Amino acid sequence: MPELPDIAAYITALEARILDQPLKRVRLNSVFLLRTVDPPLASVEGRKVSAIRRIGKRIAIGVEGDLPLQRQRPVAGDPGLLWLVIHLMIAGRLHWRLPNAKPSNRKSLISFEFPTGTLFLTEAGTKRQASLHLLRGEEGLRTVDPGGLEIFSANLNDFRAALTTENRTIKRALTDPHRISGVGNAYSDEILHAAQLSPMALTSKLKPQEWERLFAATRATLTLWMDRLRTEAEIAFPEKVTAFRPEMAVHGKYGQPCPRCGEKVQRIRYANNETDYCAHCQTGGKVLADRGLSRLLGSDWPRTLEGLENLKHR
Repeated sequence: MPELPDIAAYITALEARILDQPLKRVRLNSVFLLRTVDPPLASVEGRKVSAIRRIGKRIAIGVEGDLPLQRQRPVAGDPGLLWLVIHLMIAGRLHWRLPNAKPSNRKSLISFEFPTGTLFLTEAGTKRQASLHLLRGEEGLRTVDPGGLEIFSANLNDFRAALTTENRTIKRALTDPHRISGVGNAYSDEILHAAQLSPMALTSKLKPQEWERLFAATRATLTLWMDRLRTEAEIAFPEKVTAFRPEMAVHGKYGQPCPRCGEKVQRIRYANNETDYCAHCQTGGKVLADRGLSRLLGSDWPRTLEGLENLKHR
């Protein structure tokens, strides 16, 4: 799923292409994508894009709107924009093509035609999880905002308070959109490696210096990747958005050497996700129990890197 740095890159690319441009036409190819009916989707046609924002892991494209509010009362300070809010979920991606381009395959769920080009939203696979909401004003945007803390407008105390609302593992707390905005599976692995903290450590057990490391690592990691991906997006539209990048330290690097210590990166698999970490740098050499394998091996599950290597060579 595209996370904060990926969404920031998309926004950088979109601002250069569609900001202040009229949205000429919208072609909806999948009725499952659109999750709202009022206002009608056709009402955005012919209106100029005047704002592009991030709402958690969503992209919000604001077009000038002067339609009368229905079933709502005007809100003080509401700029009156109509917002196209896109949630790409796991397999959704955006693509930029020439003006008047036609869909190239069945993966295309919707297209937005501008004088400068055509924006397509595609989704791989058969599951239709990506979504589009058309909402009125700031009040409408609040209905899709999970409310997670914006890391760059927060201080250490805000950060700690958000993550200790419940006693959870750091990994789970960081990836909860109601706690921290925009962080998912990939960048949480990178953050925890940078902070040298175990993904399974409980938020209630962290020491003050560990909170300081975690806060600094969260900001530094996201800044690093936002700067890198935005720079790339200034050159070309981000067509290959992925959670697995060669420059990453541990995410997607199972079995490869940790860039800090050289030990092999380990992983925990669960459901459709995995957590990648360095046992030497993050867990004091302890190998975290993989749910499936630890159940299979029981008491034979290795507790250390040395034990893991011995098990592999039996």
